[in-house]
Amino acid sequence: MCMSNIKDQSKQIFSIDVFDKHQLYNIYMPFIKNSAIFIHTDNVYQLGDEVFLLMRLLEDPKKYPLAGRVAWITPNCAQGGRPAGIGVQFSDSKGQELQNKIDTYLAGLHNSSRQTITL
Repeated sequence: MCMSNIKDQSKQIFSIDVFDKHQLYNIYMPFIKNSAIFIHTDNVYQLGDEVFLLMRLLEDPKKYPLAGRVAWITPNCAQGGRPAGIGVQFSDSKGQELQNKIDTYLAGLHNSSRQTITL
């Protein structure tokens, strides 16, 4: 997975490229209402902070732009060696489109007992 972030005065912008299903499974947070994506970052955020994502999934060349809000925070030095970061909840109509696409890609993996970086 490649990720870059650009600091903006009003909100944080993340560009995320996910190259395989296992990476996607590892960062997807379907247990959050409207779903979310985990983004590794050492920057400090508060719940409810607005961020913006540009996300490319697997073989799809399209970058999906969407607004989101911080709905999950994993602090530095979290239990289990989990990486610090935030869960960005999808909060606009583009989020529903992206959620549907991710659910299709991950069909059959949702019931996996494999741990993710969030749970």
